[in-house]
Amino acid sequence: MLEITKTFRANGFVVVSVVVPADRVDDVVRAIENALEPNIPAEEVFADSTPGKILSGARGLREMTQARLASAIGVHKSHISEMERGKRPIGKEMAKRLGKALSMNWRIFL
Repeated sequence: MLEITKTFRANGFVVVSVVVPADRVDDVVRAIENALEPNIPAEEVFADSTPGKILSGARGLREMTQARLASAIGVHKSHISEMERGKRPIGKEMAKRLGKALSMNWRIFL
């Protein structure tokens, strides 16, 4: 069983202790070392990731229909479909409503 313990320090550092099975130590060390390497921007990895696709995925994860989401935020269901297809922009206020209804940070929809 993986157990992570974090001890916060006032000087901006965090001590992280990890308890892992002995046969997985090398994997954990390798993962930590890889995390320290320069990262590739998400836009390069997920070039086709759009607010509409994120909305569709978030709705699917919550097993919520377009109609149910539309009802929850007070819009017509065609608006949800249009947002998911990129035919209707998702503004800040709409993103906040979607975030609340889907229990997510609204900024992901912008």
